[in-house]
Amino acid sequence: MGSLETEEKKTETVSSGAVSSDDRCTEQDIREDILEATVRLFNRKGMKFTMDDLAAELHRSKKTIYVYFPDKKHLLYDMVDYIFDSIKEDEQKVYENRKMDIVERIRRILGVMPDRYQNVDFRQLYNLREKYPAVYRHLKERLESGWESTVELLKEGMRQGRIRRFSIPVFQTMMEATLEQFFQRDILFESGLTYHAALQEVVDILVKGIVICDP
Repeated sequence: MGSLETEEKKTETVSSGAVSSDDRCTEQDIREDILEATVRLFNRKGMKFTMDDLAAELHRSKKTIYVYFPDKKHLLYDMVDYIFDSIKEDEQKVYENRKMDIVERIRRILGVMPDRYQNVDFRQLYNLREKYPAVYRHLKERLESGWESTVELLKEGMRQGRIRRFSIPVFQTMMEATLEQFFQRDILFESGLTYHAALQEVVDILVKGIVICDP
């Protein structure tokens, strides 16, 4: 997986003792607060939000933010990881839920979107390509990685005779390519669909194409 370090030397964002956290907040708490606020601002303003906006949203100084994130590029880069890590956590919950029907597990793991991000305007992400190409490449890498649990469920569906046998790499490529098109072009803006709604449509089309017996 690529990283900002491959293109530039990444500044150490948190040094030992750099922030004197109070009794209620650890450095990890503050970092997560900053990332959550970034997601909220991104949803409201897209790429136009400033570090001043972020400081106001957090009721903290910009100096505190810069201890953790030296610039907006690193902030957006880590925001991508923060969102995708949450998605992967929810995917793992679906994967481990053996009480659920295998077809429903496949449907849900393909369309996972944590509740707190379902209203986030991910259509804005296509702007990353020109303004922050390193962050955009990282977004693509995250889209294309972490398929292990999904592949296991697809194989299990085949073993149970619930879905037909097909090339999993081709299926994966179709899913990835479709989602990448959402970020490379303004398809979602033109169609008036949210990212979450479009994702559910894609999943519905793909799953209906592989199911043998969907109760």
